[in-house]
Parts: sequence; C-alpha cells; structure tokens
Amino acid sequence: MDATEALGARFETWQQFEFDESRCAVRGLLDRIGDRWSMLLLCALAAGPRRFSALARLVPDISKRMLTQTLRILEADGLVHREVRPTVPPSVTYSLTPLGRSFTVPLLGLIDWAEAHFAQVVEARERRAAAA
Repeated sequence: MDATEALGARFETWQQFEFDESRCAVRGLLDRIGDRWSMLLLCALAAGPRRFSALARLVPDISKRMLTQTLRILEADGLVHREVRPTVPPSVTYSLTPLGRSFTVPLLGLIDWAEAHFAQVVEARERRAAAA
C-alpha cells in the first residue's frame, strides 16, 4: 500500500470514529497543532528555551493574547513546558518537552515539503486567480 492509499484508509478509520476528538487523532490533536501559530512556536522553541517576550519578538504578528492561549494549549497537550522562576517580576521560560521534541521530526518533514513545493503552490494559486 502506498502513502496515498494508506492516508485514504486512515481517513476511513477516522470516519468510523465520526471524527470524535476524544478518539480521532486528527480532530483531537492535529487540529490543534496544525493551527496558524502552534507550528511556528514549536519551531521557535526547537532552537531552545525562550521567554514569553522573546517568543513575541520572534513571531511579531501574533497578539499577546493569542501567544498566551497557544502556549497554554501546547502546555496542556504536553508539548511545551512552562517554568516560572520566583523573581520580581516572575521569570517565565518555555521549552519543548520530550513529547514536543519528538514532534520535531515529522514537523521538519512537513517544513521540508513546504519549502520544496512552495513555488508550485504559488503558481497554482496564481493560475486559479487568473482564471477567475
């Protein structure tokens, strides 16, 4: 079975679960880590632990509210560790957990694919826009 067939078979399995996020990996996890900000933050943390303000600078178009919310979700999912040091003001550092580090391999594969095919996708978008 090639990758395309395997993916189709997985989709059928997810349908059996009725896409219930408590039993379906796509709805229960991939929806959350595949959002607009999670992958960027995981990439930023792959370089090493970062403070909140450093993450805000590294991803300048994310609002502080969305940065906070995304970090909380990644922490709740066990991908990110939040360490608070009792200083004045408190110093908060974020880092990848072992589970978060294990996600860097498939994430890098996705990034490699995106970089290799970005020009083709842009061309397809431009063709579509020209035809419309």
